[in-house]
Amino acid sequence: MAQSISGFGYLASGIRLLTQPGIKRFVVMPVLINIVVFSVMIYIGVQQFTQLMDWILPAEAWYSVIRPLLWPLFAITAVLIGFFTFSMLANIIASPFNNLLAQRVEEHLSGQTLSAKSMELSIMNSLRNEVRKITYSLSRAIPILILFLIPVVNVAAPIIWFLFGAWMMTIQYADFTMANHNLPFDEQRRRLKAQKVASLGFGTAVTLMTLTPILNFIAMPSAVAGASKMWVERLRDMD
Repeated sequence: MAQSISGFGYLASGIRLLTQPGIKRFVVMPVLINIVVFSVMIYIGVQQFTQLMDWILPAEAWYSVIRPLLWPLFAITAVLIGFFTFSMLANIIASPFNNLLAQRVEEHLSGQTLSAKSMELSIMNSLRNEVRKITYSLSRAIPILILFLIPVVNVAAPIIWFLFGAWMMTIQYADFTMANHNLPFDEQRRRLKAQKVASLGFGTAVTLMTLTPILNFIAMPSAVAGASKMWVERLRDMD
């Protein structure tokens, strides 16, 4: 429980770090990208939501009795999937800016300066890791999404998806600071698994913030900053 709470605390710390001198100017582009991407998502969601729910929960006679009970659960899940998908898109677009933000936050916390050459390599590594993250995500998301189509089993699918989404949020945002140190994707996951409870706590906090109107516009830079602090305090010195 203490580790899980500390995961939430890293996101809260990330929010506070965004206002620190030397960091604020690196927040502008991630926030603008988040606003544009999520505005598009909300527009598409409003237009297509009813059709999506009719596809997930068909109105056949045998299904009509439990459909009203499952509708709210699946509606929340559809929102979670939408926000998760568009969060990944926003992170791909904002990747170079998030690397710079992670660098400044780490330098602020550690008092050490990362070399310019290291930063050039880190941006390339981060972009390569985006491909690995997409492959990793799809290989796990597709089986979970199939669960939504299986009667009875699909009741548990939203919980499984939420936990998966929280884990992916941690991987997504921790990558920026770890890519600055040229850590490969497999090593990143190893370190996060070693701090699994704190990592899931952090990812859960990011997911909830992403789902909160207005706050979701600053969720991305807050998560980058929070993950950078988690790196300095928990992940950096692991063998």
